[in-house]
Amino acid sequence: MTELTDVLRDALQAQPDGALCVAYSGGPDSTALLHALAQSPQTHARGLRALHVDHGLHAQSHAWAEHCRQLAREWGVPCLVLRVEVDHQRGYGLEAAAREARYHAFAASLQKGERLLLAHHRDDQAETVLLKLLRGAGPEGLGGMRATRRLGEGQLWRPLLDTPRDALRRYVERHELPCIDDPSNNDARLSRNFLRHEILPRLSQHWPQAVESIVHSARLHRSASDALEQQWRTEQARLLDPATGSLDAVGWLALTPALRHPLLDDWLHARGLTAPTTAQREQIERQCTAHDGQLPCIRWPGTELHVWKGRLWALPPRPAIDPHWQADWQGEPLALPDGGSLLLDPPARLDAPLTVRLRQGGEHLRPAGHAHTRELRDLFQQSGMPPWRRLACPLLYAGDELIGVGDRWLTERGATLLGDARPRWQPAW
Repeated sequence: MTELTDVLRDALQAQPDGALCVAYSGGPDSTALLHALAQSPQTHARGLRALHVDHGLHAQSHAWAEHCRQLAREWGVPCLVLRVEVDHQRGYGLEAAAREARYHAFAASLQKGERLLLAHHRDDQAETVLLKLLRGAGPEGLGGMRATRRLGEGQLWRPLLDTPRDALRRYVERHELPCIDDPSNNDARLSRNFLRHEILPRLSQHWPQAVESIVHSARLHRSASDALEQQWRTEQARLLDPATGSLDAVGWLALTPALRHPLLDDWLHARGLTAPTTAQREQIERQCTAHDGQLPCIRWPGTELHVWKGRLWALPPRPAIDPHWQADWQGEPLALPDGGSLLLDPPARLDAPLTVRLRQGGEHLRPAGHAHTRELRDLFQQSGMPPWRRLACPLLYAGDELIGVGDRWLTERGATLLGDARPRWQPAW
C-alpha cells in the first residue's frame, strides 16, 4: 500500500504553486497530514502553516488549541488559533452550525493564492455520499466532496480523498503522534457518527467493497454533475437579471430538475445564502406561478426567497423591526433599524432637524411636480419597490407633515428644506 508521504509528494507535484496551510484539528487525520507535510523541506519553502479552530463547544477546547500550537511548533510549523462562536440558534443542527463557523474562519484567514489542505479521506467521502443520498441529493451532492474549490482568497484542497482512513491511523501509530480525542466524535446522535460507527461497518461486513463502491459511484456522479454544469450555467446567464440579481421564475421552473436544482443552489450560494431542502424546493416550485397580488415568501434557516413580478428574489432573513422606531436627523449618516442607512448627498447639515419614521399605513404625500396628493401605497406599487423593502423605507417628517420618502420622492416643501442636497437611502439588502 502506498505510504502517506508518497501520496502527498505526488499530490504536491501536481499542484506546484501556492502557499500551503493545513486545517489542523489535532485529531488523528489532520495530525498525520500536518506531520507528514512538515517532514518535507519543500513544503516549508512554500510557507507551510496550520490553522486550528477553537469552537468553544467543549470545556477542553482551549487546552486542545494549546496542544495544537505547541505540537506544530515542535515540527517547525506556525499555528494560528481561530476562535469562533457557533450560532446554532438559527435552525441549523450543531454539526452544520459548527461547520459554517469553521469555514467562515478559514475563508477569512486564507491569503491570496494559498491552499488550505484538509485531511478528508476515502472513508469520509463514503460517509458524505451516504448522507447526501439520505437527504435526497442529486448528481452534485452524490458526487461527494470536491478535491478542490475556491475558498476566500485561496483554495480548499483535499489531497487524500483516495486514501483510506487506516493509512492515516497507521502513520499516527508508527510515529507515536499525540492526538486529541474529541468525545463528540463518538456521539452516535450525530448523523455522521451514526453512519461511521453503526451503518458502514455493517455494510462492509456484507459487502467488503462497500466503501470503494460508494466512492466509485461518487466519481461517476461528479463526472455527470460537471457535464450538467455546462448546461445550467448557460441557462443561468439567460434567466438572471444582473441589475437586480433576480431569476426568471417561469423560465427556471421550465428547466429539467437536473438543471433547475443546481442552478438555484449556485445562485443562492453566490449571494452568501443557504440552499433549500427538498421540501422547501418543492414549495418554491409550487409558488413560481403565483398570480399578481400574491406575494409568496418561502423561508428556511439563513435565507428567505420571494416570488414577485414573475421573478425569484433571495435575501437574508430580515431582522424584526420596531414599527414605532423614529429618530431626529439633520443630514448626518443615520443607521436604520434594518441595518440600512440614510444620509444627505452632498453632505450637509440641515438648519432644523427632521424626524425619520417608518411606515405605519395610510400615508399620503404630494411629490414635487405632481398635480395630486397620492397614497404612499400606490406610489410604492407603481414605482416597483419590492414589498420587503417598504416597511424599512425611511419617511421624512417636518413636524407631522410627511415631506419625503427614502430617496424616491420629496414634496415641494421637502425640496426647499433640503436645498441642494438630496437623501440617499441604502437598504440593508
